[in-house]
Amino acid sequence: MAERGIHIVRAHLAMLPPSESLTIAERRAQYERAEKVFPTPAEVKVERVAAPTAPAEWLRPPLAAPGRVVLYLHGGGYVIGSPRSHRHLAAAIATAAGSSALLLEYRCAPEAPFPAAVDDAVAAYRWLLDQGVSAGGIVIAGDSAGGGLTVATLLALRDARLPLPAAGVCISPWVDLTCSGASYATKAATDPIVKRAGVDEMARAYLGTADGRTPLASPLFADLRGLPPLLIQVGSEEVLLDDSVQLAERAKTAGVDTTLEVWDQMIHVWHWFLPMLDEAEKAIVAIGRFAGSRMTG
Repeated sequence: MAERGIHIVRAHLAMLPPSESLTIAERRAQYERAEKVFPTPAEVKVERVAAPTAPAEWLRPPLAAPGRVVLYLHGGGYVIGSPRSHRHLAAAIATAAGSSALLLEYRCAPEAPFPAAVDDAVAAYRWLLDQGVSAGGIVIAGDSAGGGLTVATLLALRDARLPLPAAGVCISPWVDLTCSGASYATKAATDPIVKRAGVDEMARAYLGTADGRTPLASPLFADLRGLPPLLIQVGSEEVLLDDSVQLAERAKTAGVDTTLEVWDQMIHVWHWFLPMLDEAEKAIVAIGRFAGSRMTG
């Protein structure tokens, strides 16, 4: 049996060219090669759909319960990423939750800066409701920028007085686009993926003319009252550790049912490396248990 551990993932990452040496187009292409390196199981049916403002993919595992959906928002700093880079992860989470997944291809910066991603996510949620899916049968989930977008979407839905989903799941969420967390310095040497210079560049691209503390761009600075239950998973060795810790603290203070899990020795969105990492599988099982237990559809 092949060895599956975080040292394998770190060795894999060490062979890749530094992201700062690549253009945006090259980074997008590198990310999307995941669909070949980490293929989606053949038994998961994939159907392309035209959601209201952005396309999406239905991912339907064989045991998906009718009326249960994970609306998945991919990571990539609001600049890179797509269903092709995250299909395997969204499919695994849906399978673990006993649900289908709607994997959204929201518009990315710099071509479409804030609030395009939020608008697309809200439109996709409204579309699900229009399809007859109950709010209680939906969980919104995302990783990195998609984790921040998950919280921003929940805030936008709350403010629009729409029925809220059953829960939100944030994987290594990026919720502070001012990049002010102390872990940017304390974890810089142990995080092989997220670098301060690259994050600053992505923040500028996404924010455009918006302030970095704008709540729907940086939900760490938002009033979080009234949100549904949140599960936050973060690695102990990533620079976005403080984003998760502070988000959990502020959500709990606001009365939100919040579960924070800090996974020892794990790096940014370790779930993405599911085929080579036991802890990725365990974390996804935990997400599935959390999401599945809260869905009422």
